[in-house]
Amino acid sequence: MRAITKTFPGVKALDDVNLVVRTGEIHAICGENGAGKSTLMKVLSGVYPYGGYSGDIVYEGAEVRFDGIRASERAGIVIIHQELALVPGLSITENIFLGNEPRRRGGIDWKQARRRVLELLAQVGLDEDPDTLVKDIGVGKQQLVEIAKAFAKDVRLLILDEPTAALNETDSRHLLDLLREFRRQGITSIIISHKLNEVEAVSDSITILRDGHTIETLDVVADGVDEDRIVRGMVGRELSSRFPDHTPDIGEVFFEVRDWTVRHPVSTERLVCKGSSFTVRRGEVVGFAGLMGAGRTELAMSLFGRSYGVWQGGHVYKDGKEIHLKTVADAIRHGLAYVSEDRKAIGLNLLDDIKTSVVAAKPSKVARRGIVDRVAEHRVADQYRRDLRIKTPTVNEGVAKLSGGNQQKVVLAKWMFTDPDLLILDEPTRGIDVGAKYEIYGVIQRLAAQGKGVVVISSELPELIGLCDRIYTVFEGTVTGEVSRADADPEHLMKQMTTTKKKSMS
Repeated sequence: MRAITKTFPGVKALDDVNLVVRTGEIHAICGENGAGKSTLMKVLSGVYPYGGYSGDIVYEGAEVRFDGIRASERAGIVIIHQELALVPGLSITENIFLGNEPRRRGGIDWKQARRRVLELLAQVGLDEDPDTLVKDIGVGKQQLVEIAKAFAKDVRLLILDEPTAALNETDSRHLLDLLREFRRQGITSIIISHKLNEVEAVSDSITILRDGHTIETLDVVADGVDEDRIVRGMVGRELSSRFPDHTPDIGEVFFEVRDWTVRHPVSTERLVCKGSSFTVRRGEVVGFAGLMGAGRTELAMSLFGRSYGVWQGGHVYKDGKEIHLKTVADAIRHGLAYVSEDRKAIGLNLLDDIKTSVVAAKPSKVARRGIVDRVAEHRVADQYRRDLRIKTPTVNEGVAKLSGGNQQKVVLAKWMFTDPDLLILDEPTRGIDVGAKYEIYGVIQRLAAQGKGVVVISSELPELIGLCDRIYTVFEGTVTGEVSRADADPEHLMKQMTTTKKKSMS
């Protein structure tokens, strides 16, 4: 890709960007949120067709001008976006051949499709019945279905945008092993990822983008690349620590949950929270660690106005008095806020602009006589834009146009605007870069310094260990342990994350 420039109204997303990828290599693209990584790959894959950008694309020795995704797919280029493009209510077979169905005598040859799907699933290491509905398999398996779908289109260049962002450690490892196998088969892969340890482990080359410009391309082996070297290229400076310096000032317990029990919303015989109890002190950052499916999100959502599952029993106390959180409005009124792990589906309305999104959880704060004061709304949103360094020329922009990290900052702003006493953050840094993570950690610590309580749910143990004052472990819907900051280490936490036996604080 030569001198690629792509402009949107009010912002130049790519400015004279160059990218060279060798046949059969795994090439990583790294950069902060808003650096232009996904935009560059959308240009390459025809999402942004020829004529909508300037510059040249040379593929397998010839200049190409794709007028859409189908044109790039015919050339063997397939992109798998961070938000998987699968239809939950259709089977694996139907998803893999959607719009690309094998034909016979004017109809779809489902027998041939099913036979071919079995071959494709074996190729990506997925042992599932082709007739299984996509909604009935986990995210890790859905990612493999997307890759099988790419192979059904005779892929030669596979582009993966944040492929492991929503995967657990086991599924992530399997996917990276799969990329190595594709490399042995001569298939070229381009991977966008913020998980720098994975980038370092699997990539042959790394191209770093910053603010829409190409900064450098590194040969992982020859240049002796490590995570610190990648970070330096991404942010343009050394990050001596991944977490801001912070001295906690922890007060008394002000929030307590006792014996919280919740049933699954569909399979009501199954308990997703089993007698869970925990406390939060003022000025404290409390972490929740657990494997995927352990019940951390279910616990948080059920507490936040019973927005998940069927409440079975338990008590919530704030400042020593029992409170009843039967609705989301109750939770907000009692000073709770919840930042969902799924910012696109739950955290934001992607049809809204930034200013509307920021005040959405409590519009009454900028209303006069029941009508939103648009001047006040704009002023509040613009203040958060500056405070949280949201990269956008104006708060009138739609949130759908923002990068993932900047969307996450808008969600944070929305709940900070409610002035909560307890902020629950579910995977707050999923899919965002190291620089934006650092900024969000700073926001969390500032909230704690104001005497608020913060609960952080994260699948990244180093994040919990570096950020939290105490960490609870969860396994199969049960809080199994409580570990102080001083005693927190990955082995200790993992042991308590994989046992039902309750352990007291170390």
